[in-house]
Amino acid sequence: MEIGLQIPDFTYDGGPARLGADLAEIARTADRSGFAYLAVMDHFFQIHVIGPPEKDMLEAYTTLGFLAAHTERVKLLTVVTGAFYRHPGLLAKTVTTLDVLSGGRAMLGVGAGWNEEEARGLGFRFPPVAERFELLEDSLRYCLEMWSAADKPFSGEHVEAERLLNVPQPLSRPHPPIMIGGGGEKKTLRFVAKYGQACNLFNTPDLEHKLGVLRAHCEREGRDYDEITKTVYHPLHIGEHGERVDELVGELRRLAGLGVDAVIGGTRGAERIEPLELIAREVIPVVAPL
Repeated sequence: MEIGLQIPDFTYDGGPARLGADLAEIARTADRSGFAYLAVMDHFFQIHVIGPPEKDMLEAYTTLGFLAAHTERVKLLTVVTGAFYRHPGLLAKTVTTLDVLSGGRAMLGVGAGWNEEEARGLGFRFPPVAERFELLEDSLRYCLEMWSAADKPFSGEHVEAERLLNVPQPLSRPHPPIMIGGGGEKKTLRFVAKYGQACNLFNTPDLEHKLGVLRAHCEREGRDYDEITKTVYHPLHIGEHGERVDELVGELRRLAGLGVDAVIGGTRGAERIEPLELIAREVIPVVAPL
């Protein structure tokens, strides 16, 4: 099992003046400590499960570019981009740029999006749910075509383009892996089977059922279920002094038993570095063989 670190909170004791230095140290520590993924959310306001919207929030892809410069091996991604925030041409070019400049370490984490508060707050159009899923599929198709050898027009449900020229192409082959986030059984998991290389699900009581739905979609789409990386979002909480390490390891073992390949989550106090080092010593080596 692989472990990924998500950084969901940018409100640190040193404030914005030290934020760059703090993030650089987090990134270097995660990179040398065996974390497989380094992720940020794609939000513009802080989300309520982390804190009030007024807490510090950085733009995702600028941040990933910064993190790329301070790492050498971790995969870099959002968990996950709301497709309606960016025209798919901009999204594909942004992920291509991240992939090239990071030496082939970018992933596209994408979903239908949900945060109406920040969309309306900043003046983004917030489409109805059915249209958000149409835009998601447009984005998936568009990115795959832009990352192919085809230099041709594109026609989607909501997006038209005359020429999907993309020079340079990504270093990742055949393209940056696509992680589709969400557990919707009719559309999201079908899109994983049809377009994705990874899913991202929440650690909910119906997780095993969701994986079964994904397997069924793979059978209908002619995909090998085992070639899709099953990732789960689960906080990497170890307690103030590591007292919850055994609890975390036990849960990771349970998830591995369900067929989960990777767990991505945040940990409290990451900017203090010690929690990351503790996970590197006492969690990653234990669960890596699973």
